[in-house]
Amino acid sequence: MTRQLILSLATCLLCIAQAPETRRSAIRAQMERVMGPAPDLPKVPLDVQTIESVREEAYERRKITFAPEKGDRVPAWLLIPHNRERKAAAVLCLHQTVKIGKDEVVGINARPNREIGKELAARGFVVLAPDYPNFGEYKVDVYAMGYASATMKGIWNHVRAVDLLQSLPEVDPNRIGAAGHSLGGHNSLFLASFDDRVRAVVTSCGFTSFRKYMKGDLTGWSHKGYMPRIAEVFGKDPARMPFEFADIFELIAPRPVFINAPIHDANFDLSGVRDTLEAAAPFYRRHQAEGRLIAEHPDCAHDFPPDVRERAYAFLKRWLAGGR
Repeated sequence: MTRQLILSLATCLLCIAQAPETRRSAIRAQMERVMGPAPDLPKVPLDVQTIESVREEAYERRKITFAPEKGDRVPAWLLIPHNRERKAAAVLCLHQTVKIGKDEVVGINARPNREIGKELAARGFVVLAPDYPNFGEYKVDVYAMGYASATMKGIWNHVRAVDLLQSLPEVDPNRIGAAGHSLGGHNSLFLASFDDRVRAVVTSCGFTSFRKYMKGDLTGWSHKGYMPRIAEVFGKDPARMPFEFADIFELIAPRPVFINAPIHDANFDLSGVRDTLEAAAPFYRRHQAEGRLIAEHPDCAHDFPPDVRERAYAFLKRWLAGGR
């Protein structure tokens, strides 16, 4: 165990002793130093508009738009299963870095192992799949809107997407999860760290410790599609970053998280994932919830293999159905 990791674990144990809400507020404040402040906006009416509707074999696929804030509309796919509980569990499915955005997760021109929304809808989950800023059909200048990062704009949009799911007559408002691969993998974690209504998370190829991301080169996190302050304020230096992914898991604990972290992922170093989970483990032990933090390490690259996806779907079914 490295000296840096020992210090990190000691810090985590000290954090456990702090008042939980004080500590949670402090972590979010540190994240906002990088992402910019969470919007202090009135929640405008969502004004959901249906553009088109297609009947698939297992579900109805509706193209919709909704208003996350004044003057903005987010395009999304809404999948309503034919065979479902009267009040079904729902999953916000977030796409990876791909030009077509939301289309891929619902199976439109999708590459292999990326159709998580389509597959969840076929299993009875209501699915909402929005575009992230400047992907798919969603073109927006988040900086002209006053945001300091596309990441924070994404968080706000996804908070409003949870509002949308809770408003649907087909959805049990207390059984909402988030799932995503790569870009969608960390956006699912970011959302859950700011919104306690997300009851379970699946993150695939979504994170590693900043100090082990590309051997400590944070350029990939610092462009306008993510968090420019990482370069402008923190010099792309992991040692200067005011939060780590272990802090995000502290915010999420004891809610269940399923992690797919492949052995050969060139984007998100596996040893950094393991460091993060070792640092996060005390937060789950504090709640006697060790079984809610599940990690799988398939022998592949930056991918979400079928057998791991099946176990992730079973995980969501368990926890969104009130599992213990």
